[in-house]
Amino acid sequence: MKKFKVVVTDFEFQTLEPEKEVLASLDVEFVAVQCKTEEEVIEACKDADGIINQYAPITRKVIENLENCKVIARYGVGVNTIDLDVATEKGIVVGNVTDYSMDEVSDHAFALLLALARKVVKLNHEVKNGVWNFNLGKPVFRLRGRTLGLVGLGRIPQTLAKKAQAFGLNIIAYDPYVPVEVAKGLNVELVELNDLFKQSDYISVHAPLMDSTRGMISDEQFNLAKKEAFIVNTARGSVIDEAALIRALQEGKIAGAGLDVLEFEPIQEDNPLLKMENVIITPHVAWYSEESEIELKRKTAQNVADVLSGYFPTYLVNRELRNKLDLKDKE
Repeated sequence: MKKFKVVVTDFEFQTLEPEKEVLASLDVEFVAVQCKTEEEVIEACKDADGIINQYAPITRKVIENLENCKVIARYGVGVNTIDLDVATEKGIVVGNVTDYSMDEVSDHAFALLLALARKVVKLNHEVKNGVWNFNLGKPVFRLRGRTLGLVGLGRIPQTLAKKAQAFGLNIIAYDPYVPVEVAKGLNVELVELNDLFKQSDYISVHAPLMDSTRGMISDEQFNLAKKEAFIVNTARGSVIDEAALIRALQEGKIAGAGLDVLEFEPIQEDNPLLKMENVIITPHVAWYSEESEIELKRKTAQNVADVLSGYFPTYLVNRELRNKLDLKDKE
């Protein structure tokens, strides 16, 4: 029997042993490369049965050149690196991992919020430069009673809402896909996006990156925001119009930003955000803990193993394939 070939298109991890362990029972040919371009992905994956993907582009051109591919599994929740429509047209299962790092991302978002609100980074910098003066952090406002606006109300922001409520924050959210009853059960008020910016003292972005959300936060929203408001983004950089964010910060329309994700990663050396003392930037790390990394890697590989074993994966993105493929549901 011919071996299956599974290719990892690119990765930032120090080891791929968890993936290999999951796939070992299938006796696959396991290939790990570091692709950056469409051409490199095509060369590495044209005869692959399964693909594991982090950031390399899985575009229409790539997918149309895949000869044997049955499944593409992405490390993470978002699948914006993959042309989902074309994959579905070709009957290729796309899998993600929707339930890992909920604590990690919500913790990181709240850590950025607290660091901004309490001016932790700025004051630390001043002290280490020989200045002992709490007045340099003014103004700082009490969290209790203020409003946190969540852009998106999926699993991660729902987790964040519970943590923020313990600090006495009122929570509002914008998410056109979440039923009012779900929000009410969380003691969260659903509002329109512009109203969220008008009312919020802190804004935390958790929307997935899709055509409808790309650049959805732009000049219009920043013009409505409170001048003392802070914005945090642990979702995808391009959900925020970065040029508009820079203008808003430069013109004092908002008080600061905490960014784990950016429009272009790694951040470019000439990006004005790097020189702003009211901006905290971390290197797309909100998802990470030792535990979440292992969980992500094993579940991503399991998506591939499931399909190559004749089953629909637990984390099926293109669910319309359920009635089109000869795969079974796992018991």
